[in-house]
Amino acid sequence: MKNIRQLVLIVAALALSSGLALASPEQVIRKALAKVAPGVEITNIQPAPIAGLYEVMAGTDLMYVTGDGRYFMSGHIVDLETRDDLTEPRLAEARKRLIDAVGEDEMVIFGSKEAKHTITVFTDIECGYCRKLHNQIGEYEKEGIRVRYLFFPRAGKGSPAFEEAVSVWCAGDDNARRAAMTKAKSGEPIEAKTCKNPVEAHMELGANLGLRGTPAIMTDSGELIPGYVEPKQLAARLNGEVGG
Repeated sequence: MKNIRQLVLIVAALALSSGLALASPEQVIRKALAKVAPGVEITNIQPAPIAGLYEVMAGTDLMYVTGDGRYFMSGHIVDLETRDDLTEPRLAEARKRLIDAVGEDEMVIFGSKEAKHTITVFTDIECGYCRKLHNQIGEYEKEGIRVRYLFFPRAGKGSPAFEEAVSVWCAGDDNARRAAMTKAKSGEPIEAKTCKNPVEAHMELGANLGLRGTPAIMTDSGELIPGYVEPKQLAARLNGEVGG
């Protein structure tokens, strides 16, 4: 019995010295990812719907890693029995957190706070479909949709679209910004102005969300809808009358 007790103590001591036996899956995964991707900032690690697999969130990027930190997988997990996408709701939560962190005082907003739905639209003033969406802003409002604009000039900083976005923001108060936005979206010239503005911050957020084009519509639940959707169709989708 004494020899067995001594053996147990020796094994425990070896485990403590290596740190492997007592390391949690989260610690193991963080260490493994730090070796291969030292610049990645991990925001959360939790068990995935599949046993032995862990969900690793880095901003709005989601990956799956085995508990031993050896195997990595990307993509969506789908329950074939229910046909539910188990990954998308987690991504939507992450997107919603980032959008909610932007105060409405940093947006150009059309519509009533009492609207049934609020969407956040990343827009490029010179984008044709962005202009089409804005030309129907009254129809979106009639469908109970409030539109919050964030700027995402695709050509980048210093481009005409970027300078227009800055000028819209710097036009004055909320009413002046809405008027400047509508004028610019109609292709009319607006007065060039500069001031402290959130345009670059909007662009960085859009990049973090993985946006590739405009308009990009974010629903109030965090669902990302790429591209233009006409008012009635969007309302039906938001009301759950049609699938995504």
